[in-house]
Amino acid sequence: MSVLVLILAVSAACCLGFGFVLQQNAAQRAPLSDFLSPRLLLDLMQVPRWLGGIALMVAGMVLGAIALSQGEISLVEPLLATNLLFALALSRKQTRQPLGRQGWTGLALLAGGVTVFIVAGEPRGGTAVSDPFRHWLIIGAMVGLALLLTTYAKRSRLSAAPVLLALAAGLLYGVQDALTRVSGERFAQGGLTELVTGWQPYGVAALGVAGLILVQSAFETAPLRMSLPALTAAQPLAGILCGVGFLGDRLRTDTGALAWEAAGLAAIVGGIVLLGLHPCMPSGTVKPERVQALQRS
Repeated sequence: MSVLVLILAVSAACCLGFGFVLQQNAAQRAPLSDFLSPRLLLDLMQVPRWLGGIALMVAGMVLGAIALSQGEISLVEPLLATNLLFALALSRKQTRQPLGRQGWTGLALLAGGVTVFIVAGEPRGGTAVSDPFRHWLIIGAMVGLALLLTTYAKRSRLSAAPVLLALAAGLLYGVQDALTRVSGERFAQGGLTELVTGWQPYGVAALGVAGLILVQSAFETAPLRMSLPALTAAQPLAGILCGVGFLGDRLRTDTGALAWEAAGLAAIVGGIVLLGLHPCMPSGTVKPERVQALQRS
């Protein structure tokens, strides 16, 4: 594994983690009438804390894009999942809650899972699949599932909406990472002309805006601990699926390696859940009148 890729991916995770906390602090005070509406972004643009969180997220996405241009998506995505560690660190400073057994266990599972998956899978580059049907099949499945989750979230409202919206956003962000990788390859091959004549950079922009609306709506309606674990878990899984499915990433496929890779991914998800549910994560201030207003709408 390249040291440069490691530094870039972990730096991106740091910016993303800090940015998510600042965004949720601001989004929880946004009008509930903006739920799942582009107006939500317009209202939040007036909040300095949210703008700071967005600036950090953009910085994280840029660093992540550079990391993706230097390494396989199956390698970068698990490292980006460590953004929850940095979100936990900032939240812990705000709440002054000790890590305790739950925090240390989650930290060990997440860090250990990332290490096991990378060591066992040995992610490496290969020849990207040229068949457009396979591209669209995988991308369509991810986007379709995100739309289904969003539709159900709009109906369920507060009961399950934050988790479903975060899962949908994570799937979109995973696909966005894959298209970012493709866009970078097109730029390297033919410069700006090659980049702007493909559909991928426009897909990156569209997925970014859609994912941002979903994430902010999830942050608006519930504590961070209900949404961030789902977002952090879904993104690497979707990204790895795209990487192996059509970007040409290769993982070891012998029985022992597959077992360790599955164990690593399970540990990553388990660690994310434990850290995301930690008491130090911002609980938010969803007032009863806000709950009633959302349920009536």
